Amino acid sequence: MKLTIQGLNKTYSNGVRALQDVALTIPQGMFGLLGPNGAGKSSLMRTIATLQEADGGQILLEDTPIGTIDVLRQKDAIRRVLGYLPQEFGVYPKVSAETMLDHIASLKGISNSRERKLIVDALLEKVNLAHVKKKNLGTFSGGMKQRFGIAQALIGSPSLIIVDEPTAGLDPAERNRFHNLLSEIGENTVVILSTHIVEDVTNLCSDMAIISLGNVIAHGHPADLVASIQGKIWRKIIEKPELDNYKANHQVISTQLKGGKTQIHIYSDSPQLGFEPVEADLEDVYFSKITSHQELGVVS
Repeated sequence: MKLTIQGLNKTYSNGVRALQDVALTIPQGMFGLLGPNGAGKSSLMRTIATLQEADGGQILLEDTPIGTIDVLRQKDAIRRVLGYLPQEFGVYPKVSAETMLDHIASLKGISNSRERKLIVDALLEKVNLAHVKKKNLGTFSGGMKQRFGIAQALIGSPSLIIVDEPTAGLDPAERNRFHNLLSEIGENTVVILSTHIVEDVTNLCSDMAIISLGNVIAHGHPADLVASIQGKIWRKIIEKPELDNYKANHQVISTQLKGGKTQIHIYSDSPQLGFEPVEADLEDVYFSKITSHQELGVVS
């Protein structure tokens, strides 16, 4: 299976161009979509999930059990094979996990109560919530609610799963459990992970894209993107008041406070006096691409 997006555009009524000629091919497995807040990630996810209309373009989900689905024109068909965990996932606090999941399964067309029970029990086991299935959702931690969200997204064995900012606010242990669950799901499904957390993409995804101001500005395997900037990232510890001067004379891609002083990373094709080389990582890719794109003066 794969998801193919061509020439996708979306402009909101207030004039904000959320998506600008977006083109992506997303293969089976875990696909990371990185970008800052307001970059267009959620707009893209909502469009794929048929929650909003596009102004133009095409989205095709190919090689599914029922053939190729034109997402923008066959909304009912894509909804039957779609699992979606939005950024804001609300739950009914006084309803048990078991009851809520049974209700959602019913809404998704599973009418046989015995079949629903088997599916609900299997999904709660899969997301490690079977032991609390009788407890009200209002008593769940953030990580437990996210795992419940994945359980409801998996009802009906979807071909495409979209998770939007799934690890925001989770503690390290919950985040690790959630990562393991997503990795397992991605073995047989197209999973799109929309996030602004670079580490999540590094740990989970074999393919990725970076989006900024509605534009796809990088696309590829994380290791290939990192390799493309090796030897071009340099760092230096400076005094904080010097930062503006360095920004005026170098392409500063990131800053970090260390021991009361400021560490800066710059992008340069050649060595810079007073700087030391850095082994590049995906965070350097992300910041260099975002900085470069914003400096072009692209207006959303």
